Amino acid sequence: IRDYYHRHTRSIFWELEYIIPIGNHPLFRYLLGWLVPPKVSFLKLTQTEGMKQTYENMHVAQDMLLPMKDLEQHIRVFDEHLGVYPLWLCPHKHYHLENRSFLRDPPNPDKQDRLGKYEMYVDIGAYGFPRDVLAKKPFDIIHTMRKLENYVYENHGFQMMYADTYQTKTEFVQMFNHEHYRQMRSKYHAEEAFGEVYDKMALKYKQQ
Repeated sequence: IRDYYHRHTRSIFWELEYIIPIGNHPLFRYLLGWLVPPKVSFLKLTQTEGMKQTYENMHVAQDMLLPMKDLEQHIRVFDEHLGVYPLWLCPHKHYHLENRSFLRDPPNPDKQDRLGKYEMYVDIGAYGFPRDVLAKKPFDIIHTMRKLENYVYENHGFQMMYADTYQTKTEFVQMFNHEHYRQMRSKYHAEEAFGEVYDKMALKYKQQ
């Protein structure tokens, strides 16, 4: 089971070839595969300013959680805006928790199991350089991501919280259930100890 869970770890999913161009060659894997994946801290330490700007402005690492019933439409939108392949598709049971979660309740919890009512969602992950970047065409990551984030919001979806967000704080609050979140922050006296999730995700692109 450990091998299954970590089946993409050594290749950092399908992004190893961007870091080590020969990293997916069988000979490299056989002789030097034990060296990968390189530690993120090491990559940041050896990263030049030019490489940093390239990754911030031209590289995408995003996961969006969206209702499964419209998967074909979601993939068309991802293709239109990003054109990054392969895509990571991971099914998810999104439970109706009476708004006791940072994720808002699903709009159509039409299934049920022993844990309660839920709607099937899918995590769509896009990791890599968009089609336009690879074709050396103009690419505006802020404009593109804001359009994609707006689509996700309008379709009852969520942006995963490890990634950069390009939303304004008002838009971010609309996407997620901040009422319960702030109740929990107050209950456990977290306001003085930790910043809000938005401040972490929008560190580079913070808007009001």
